[in-house]
Amino acid sequence: MGGFFGVAAKESCVFDLFFGTDYHSHLGTRRAGMAVYDREKGYDRAIHNIENAPFRTKFDKDINNMSGTMGIGCISDYEPQPLIVRSHHGTYAIATVGKINNTEALTKELFSKGLSHFLEMSGGDINATELVASIVNQKDNLVEGIRYAQEIIEGSMTILIMTPKGLYAARDRLGRTPVSVGRKEGACCVSFESFAYLNLGYKADRELGPGEVAVVTPEGVHTLVQPGKKMKICTFLWVYYGYPSSSYEGISVEQMRYNCGARLAERDHVQPDIVAGVPDSGTAHAIGYANRSGVPFSRPFIKYTPTWPRSFMPTIQTKRNLIAKMKLIPVQELIENRSLLLIDDSIVRGTQLRETTEFLYQSGAREVHVRPACPPLLYGCKYLNFSRSSSEMDLIARRILKEMEQEGRQIDLKLYVDPDTPEYAEMLERIGKQLNFTTLRYHRLDDLIASVGIDSEKLCTYCWDGRE
Repeated sequence: MGGFFGVAAKESCVFDLFFGTDYHSHLGTRRAGMAVYDREKGYDRAIHNIENAPFRTKFDKDINNMSGTMGIGCISDYEPQPLIVRSHHGTYAIATVGKINNTEALTKELFSKGLSHFLEMSGGDINATELVASIVNQKDNLVEGIRYAQEIIEGSMTILIMTPKGLYAARDRLGRTPVSVGRKEGACCVSFESFAYLNLGYKADRELGPGEVAVVTPEGVHTLVQPGKKMKICTFLWVYYGYPSSSYEGISVEQMRYNCGARLAERDHVQPDIVAGVPDSGTAHAIGYANRSGVPFSRPFIKYTPTWPRSFMPTIQTKRNLIAKMKLIPVQELIENRSLLLIDDSIVRGTQLRETTEFLYQSGAREVHVRPACPPLLYGCKYLNFSRSSSEMDLIARRILKEMEQEGRQIDLKLYVDPDTPEYAEMLERIGKQLNFTTLRYHRLDDLIASVGIDSEKLCTYCWDGRE
C-alpha cells in the first residue's frame, strides 16, 4: 500500500510534514521520503529504507537540516519517493499511491513518443512514480497531465505534486483511496489518513471526491477539476488497513469494526467462554462481538510490540511466519481449558492464523472458533498494492478450490461467493479442517456492507465477489 502527507504553510512546514508522514507508518514498511520547497534554497529531499528501523529514527537528522514552507512525504511498500522532476512544467516533486496494471503498454507508448529511458529499481521494475511523472509531462500543463495519467492508467493512481505555487492533490479516478484535507491558521494539509493532522492543530475540512484535482496553498484548497459521480472506495480500508482513529467518507474505522463484530455475533450459534481479537486489527471487531453477544472480551495473548510492531514485515514469507509466531505472548491463565472465539480481520494465506490456533491449543485451549471480519478472499486486488499475496493461488480459499478442481469438480466461482449455497458451505468446511479450527464462520458480504453503512455501489468489493 502506501500513505502520503502534504502541507502548504506560511511558516516552516517541516515539523508538520515529519509527524504527518510518520503517522502513515502503518501503511508501508520498505521506503519513506520527504521533499520540501524553500523559496530561497529551492527543493530538498530525503529518502530512506525503513525495513529495519522506524520512520522517526531514519529521518530524525534530516528534519534538523531541511527547511521550507511546502512539503510532501510518503511511506511506501514499493518504490522510493517523492521524486524531484525537471520538465517543461518546471521543477516539481511528486509522490503517488496506487497500482498500475498496464506498465508495459504505457512505457512502450512513451518510448514511441521519444522518451529515452526509465531508471530500473532493484528487481528490474520501473518506479511507478517516475512513470506517472513521464505521463504527466506529455501534456501542456500539470492539470491536463494529471487528468491524462488518471485516464490511461489501468488500476488506480492518487497523485500529489509540489510546485513553487502550491501542492496539486489528485484523488484517483474512482476514489479507491482517500484524500483528506485539514486546515489551521496559516496552513493547509492533505493526507491519506484523516487522523494524521489532528494532533498537529489542524481541523478536518473535507475529503476530495473521486477524480477531483485541487491546488493546496496556505490559504486553503481550490478545486481545479470537479469530482466524478462514480466512486468505488476500497472496503478493505475499513476492515484492515485503515488506522482505528481514521474515517473515510465520514465513516469511522473503529465504529465500522464494532459494527462488523456485532453483526458476526447476531448470526452466530456457538457459546465460547471468551472472545478475543488477533492483535491489533482484530481487536475492535472482537469488542463489537463481545458487546453484542454478552460473551466476555479478553486478551489471551499479547503482541510484543517493542521489537515486532508490524505484522506484514519483512516480505520474505518464511520469516514473516516465524515473526507471526514469535510476537504473540500467551497469557496461560486465560487460555487453559477455555473455549475461545477468535476474530481476525481476514484470512489470506491462512498460515499465520493456523500457527496462532496451534499455539492456542498448545497453551491449553479446549476449542478455537474462528470468525474472520470479512468474507473469503477469492480474487487478488487489481486496484491497490495492498495484498499480502503475490498470486491468487496463494489465497487459502483459492487453494481449496484448486484441490476440489483436481478431484474432478467443476468450479464456478460465483457459487462460492454466495454464503447461502452448499458449495460455499463445503469450501468453509474444508478451510476450517485444513487450518484446524473448531468451527469457521466468515462475515457475510451483505453484513459487511451494512457495517460500513454507505451505498454498496460506492464500495469496491472486488477481492470478495469479483465485481468490477
